[in-house]
Amino acid sequence: MFDKVLIANRGEIALRIERACKELGISTVAVHSTADADAMHVKLADECVCIGPPAASESYLNIPQILAACEITNADAVHPGYGFLAENARFAEILEEHGIAFIGPTSEHIRLMGDKIKAKEKAASLGIPVVPGSEGPVTDDDAAALAEEIGFPVLVKASAGGGGRGMQVARTAEELPVAFATARAEAKAAFGDDTLYMEKYLSHPRHIEIQVIGDGRGQAVHLGERECSLQRRHQKIWEEAPSPALNGDERDAIGATVAQAVAEMGYRGVGTVEFLYEGGEFYFIEMNTRLQVEHPVTEMITGIDLVIEQIRIASGAPLSFCQKDVRYEGHAIECRINAENPSTFMPSPGRITQFHPPGGLGVRMDSGAYAGYTIPAYYDSLIGKLIVHGRTRNDCLMRLRRALGEFVIEGIETTIPLFASLVAEPDIANGAYDIHWLERYLEKP
Repeated sequence: MFDKVLIANRGEIALRIERACKELGISTVAVHSTADADAMHVKLADECVCIGPPAASESYLNIPQILAACEITNADAVHPGYGFLAENARFAEILEEHGIAFIGPTSEHIRLMGDKIKAKEKAASLGIPVVPGSEGPVTDDDAAALAEEIGFPVLVKASAGGGGRGMQVARTAEELPVAFATARAEAKAAFGDDTLYMEKYLSHPRHIEIQVIGDGRGQAVHLGERECSLQRRHQKIWEEAPSPALNGDERDAIGATVAQAVAEMGYRGVGTVEFLYEGGEFYFIEMNTRLQVEHPVTEMITGIDLVIEQIRIASGAPLSFCQKDVRYEGHAIECRINAENPSTFMPSPGRITQFHPPGGLGVRMDSGAYAGYTIPAYYDSLIGKLIVHGRTRNDCLMRLRRALGEFVIEGIETTIPLFASLVAEPDIANGAYDIHWLERYLEKP
């Protein structure tokens, strides 16, 4: 096992990783920008190192500074969390070159799955169902013919994309040139790579993802699915497990397919294979080679600590369980509580004057916030994640309603009122929603 882990991240995920390390008896190093000097993960770490000014490009994305922090603290491993450098293949390689373990997949798998075109090709070769679409990059010259072959509407996507950027829908041949030009410009600006591909656009799909974990030696298991269809501008805000749309046979079938594919890849660590689900069929979107923001809902229904498993596997240990050991109990829902206006979604950074998270049986709050803490304006607006668990989905929804009513954050605006309204919606109570539901709801007068 590692002696000391440096956590190359901030906020609630950095604190989450610290807790797992401490339970394993591992010392922790927190890195931070000058804007995060008073952050909870810095206060609770065994050691801390300031790695630069507030801008992420000069701190949390500054590989030389993070490497220097590893060297001066003698850290023998780095956990990247999610975001920032979590899926940067070159970062993983540099650490390996310096004899420092990267708590995550190999750089080869990060690079492979980071290219959406190659990832889709690999998934298809491993027997994972994929969305009908182009078999490689699409050019201006062949876009129209390919779109006609696939059938409108089509979705134009950036090969290096993520977070909904570089994606445009063309519902007719007349809309295709604008969609293509817009997606190309967005991709170039966001990722420095304007390579595009094209898929059939599904009208009313759900977003279902399968949590997997592999030991890098040909063994892998799945931990069921998460429902992530409540999204705004392709950004998830509410996740739950299990999905209200799937039955046990569907869950077992797609889970087994994904676990077998991940095992054949020789994949190491945790990962998530994401699908669109419509009409009883699954269609591969992408594989995220990192710990997901929404991982706690899987932990709540399985009792398996995904971060501890990540660390153990990265240290060379085998999986601590096999597929037959995985049991699902109850239902879990996660709400991402952001420092945003609940109607306009404008960021609301500033000082938290009161902070009282909910508690009680089946309630978990992953957050680094506290009364007196100032939410910086330099990073994403996530304050924390409220996760609740119940014996049934209805029990879970009632517990979520109660927990939201207890939650007090003052001094800034938050999205708590949005979730309080969502939990009262009949469609949410019935699980009758798709990836477009939330945006339709938000457009209502």
